Amino acid sequence: MDHKFTILFPLDGDMLNERDGTVQKDGSLAVTVKVDSDKSITVNGVKASYIDGLYQAVVLLKDYANTILVSQAGGISETIKVYRLKNYVGKYRLSLDDNIWFLEDIAKHQQTYKSIFENPYLQFMKQVHDEYGTKIHINIYYETENAFQLPMMPDQYKEEWIENATWLRLSFHAKADKPDKPYIHSSYEQVEQDCSSVLKEIRRFAGEAMTGPVTTLHWGEATVEGCKALRDCGYKCLVADFNVDNELAERVPVSYYLTLEQRRNVFKRFIWKDNQNDIIFFRSAIIIDTHPVDKIEAFLNNIYNHPHQSAYMDLLIHEQYFYPCYVGYQPQYKEKILTAVRWAVNKGYQPAFLEECVFE
Repeated sequence: MDHKFTILFPLDGDMLNERDGTVQKDGSLAVTVKVDSDKSITVNGVKASYIDGLYQAVVLLKDYANTILVSQAGGISETIKVYRLKNYVGKYRLSLDDNIWFLEDIAKHQQTYKSIFENPYLQFMKQVHDEYGTKIHINIYYETENAFQLPMMPDQYKEEWIENATWLRLSFHAKADKPDKPYIHSSYEQVEQDCSSVLKEIRRFAGEAMTGPVTTLHWGEATVEGCKALRDCGYKCLVADFNVDNELAERVPVSYYLTLEQRRNVFKRFIWKDNQNDIIFFRSAIIIDTHPVDKIEAFLNNIYNHPHQSAYMDLLIHEQYFYPCYVGYQPQYKEKILTAVRWAVNKGYQPAFLEECVFE
């Protein structure tokens, strides 16, 4: 008879924080490994205790990357790699999707705007930063539907962009707003081409300091090869919704290439690393524009009640709802953002980019 075991916690690629265990005096994190097995188990060479129907053993995570070896009496074993995040809990950021119109406006007014913050959209974002210290991540397109393209963006404001890189980021989102789900079947080459085109322009008009290793792909759907292209362009952390086991799961999974079980883990824990492909996946806490302003706090409070979902809060909204000319214009756009940000601040969250929290 073959004997098998299942590691229930943590899973390979899990990114753990102090809410998953106990911080020791030496700074290491003690977490309890739980294994379902029909024979005795050792974890990193130490015999596990049989408690509540599972084999359990405490391990100390001393480094960013940690290896756990689980062995069963009789010889079979499994090794997993998990991560310890020391600067993750109690942080938040504001992230903006589907962005291009504010850049088009700056380009059109390059003869009159002395600052990028004369653009009304960026002006408001700076007000949010100035009042609350919020760090803001902007995912951008290469072009609009009416022929504006990033090469038309002047580089005369480059120094100003760089001066504000402590709280502002620009990253690749897609070539354009349409079609929907543009990369769901795309090749490595297509994603690499589109991503590189946007990154080239960001570096030209805003500087290297404005880039980073985190982005949100438009519609959050891509093949494994497409995600590898993003990784090779420098994006090793991909953000999305990871809908699963809910009413959105069939229509808009927004889960890149992940399997059902992987999606469930990200949906539950909000972060997970695919060790095989060297990519971190992260789930946004809220899509602000999908909620009435008077329901935002209640929604966030519900997330807050889940310790593994509320450690780091990504507050996401889309650019287009800012504009009165847009068919879906939301007059309370600014108040929605302020409501979400104030909630985070009042709960004690500190502003931080994801890359400051999920990488070594």
